[in-house]
Amino acid sequence: WGRLLGVEQAVVESVCLDAGVVVVSVRPLRWARGRCGVCQRRCAGYDAGRGRRRWRSLDVGVWRVFLEADAPRVRCLVHGVVVASVPWARHGAGHTRQFDALVGWLVRRMSKTAVCHLVRVGWRTVGQIVARVVADADAAAGDRLAGVTRIGIDEVSYRRGHKYLTVVVDHDTRRLLWIAEGRDSATLSQFFELLGPDRCAKVSLVTADGAEWIFSAVSRYCPRARICLDPFHVVMWAGKALDAV
Repeated sequence: WGRLLGVEQAVVESVCLDAGVVVVSVRPLRWARGRCGVCQRRCAGYDAGRGRRRWRSLDVGVWRVFLEADAPRVRCLVHGVVVASVPWARHGAGHTRQFDALVGWLVRRMSKTAVCHLVRVGWRTVGQIVARVVADADAAAGDRLAGVTRIGIDEVSYRRGHKYLTVVVDHDTRRLLWIAEGRDSATLSQFFELLGPDRCAKVSLVTADGAEWIFSAVSRYCPRARICLDPFHVVMWAGKALDAV
């Protein structure tokens, strides 16, 4: 059962059926107990907390699975009294890391509504899981803006009624650098303010469409950068000119 559910650094004590779900009782290994849920430092015990609690895990067939374990509290010198860390879930989460990873993968490839139906969780829960996964990815990636020299800027519509997001990508790493709600020079200026004057001076190339708000922001913050128009708009403008002729 431990291998089946991907439960690491823990001992499976029992497995039972409870109200139509599979409940797997587990306990952390000795060296993984008594650690702060925030910083992972070993701490002195405080109390038993609210007793045993459950974490949603990966389904087994059509059966929903929950891990159940004690949730004592510890006293951390930095973070005060907090619930002790468990190796199978993030601090404050009601789902295991494997479950979070599955939802994080699914939301990149299907709609949020479809994910809710597939894994049988609520709309808000999917959003909370995505926030946890992204936060860990950002922490692991470090400074995404370090060494940026060639970027692409565009907007994407995410809702009817002209709701847009401004998107900035790194052409060298092919990764998303920054995204924010809005489609104007003030919105894009937030990215360049975050980038800082030293790193803005190192930007050598910016790809974009013909939007004036992009040109004005780039010219103000990155005067040394070459602006390259994307082929789609170049061909479109050429086609319109040819039709006019």
